[in-house]
Amino acid sequence: MIRSIDISNSSRGLQDISADVQSLLAQYCQGDGLCTLAIQHTSASLLVQENADPSARRDLENWLDRLVPENDSLYTHTMEGADDMPAHIKSMLTQTTLSIPIVRGRLALGTWQGIYLWEHRSQQQSRSIVVHLMND
Repeated sequence: MIRSIDISNSSRGLQDISADVQSLLAQYCQGDGLCTLAIQHTSASLLVQENADPSARRDLENWLDRLVPENDSLYTHTMEGADDMPAHIKSMLTQTTLSIPIVRGRLALGTWQGIYLWEHRSQQQSRSIVVHLMND
């Protein structure tokens, strides 16, 4: 089964989408299987990360911003703003697909794990994530 989740972001950062994915599982997958997620954009990414302490997410954002700064003189892809090329690089360095096992209709995530859409652009965006559920 293939479905899509549409997410609107107000700004850059990590947005927990675990409940959105689990909601699809509740509708379409009661057993065991595999959930594959793919974001259909080149300036955002997906990741599994700590969902308990927001400082972990802030630290990740700050570290990646330091690694891939805006306004680098090497960038030639600048027509869409100072954050555009860095967003593409950040997406390349992180992940655009995830595969997570499903056990008894639940995502097999650890106690402190969540699924995040990581928006790398500053302005509001709408993002589509394709969700492929395979189950017994």
